[in-house]
Amino acid sequence: MKRLFLLALLAAPLAACGTVDGFGQDVSRASRTVDSWF
Repeated sequence: MKRLFLLALLAAPLAACGTVDGFGQDVSRASRTVDSWF
């Protein structure tokens, strides 16, 4: 179950952005979001 969740978490941004540049922006946005939690 944990593995499926991680796979979905990694696959969603790739499906949403469609480009390497878009993926980089998504990763950067996600890291800022997680950083704001702490």
